[in-house]
Amino acid sequence: MFYPIPDHDYEYELNKDLNFSAAHHIPDARAGKCERVHGHTYHVNITIAGDVLDDLGFLVNFSALKKLIMDAFDHRLLNDHEAFRDIPPTSETLAKVIYDMVDEYITAEQPNKLECLQIILKETPTSYVVYRPKGRK
Repeated sequence: MFYPIPDHDYEYELNKDLNFSAAHHIPDARAGKCERVHGHTYHVNITIAGDVLDDLGFLVNFSALKKLIMDAFDHRLLNDHEAFRDIPPTSETLAKVIYDMVDEYITAEQPNKLECLQIILKETPTSYVVYRPKGRK
């Protein structure tokens, strides 16, 4: 699949696709049917860029990204996740939560100064969100 990518000057760009299954509900009558608990098979694309590879020749290990997201969200009720204590688990908020998790991981665990450029989150085959932070690093 083609993904829209913001302009950047990095030498390397990594994209990791993964799927996870999770349930959620939006606790507000304005959400219509989504007020009731229901599930999705979410598709996530993570885009990370950088100029320097690690000593294994990786920008970042694909399996580490998969573990980070799967451990947090796969087969969970998103409303019970600590990230959604004060906000509803919509596609928009989930995309930002995933971005924040990835950004924290690459900042803390990766010495090669990486940047998460965007998160694309598909809730259904026809509905998706792109999250790109303003004022990227």
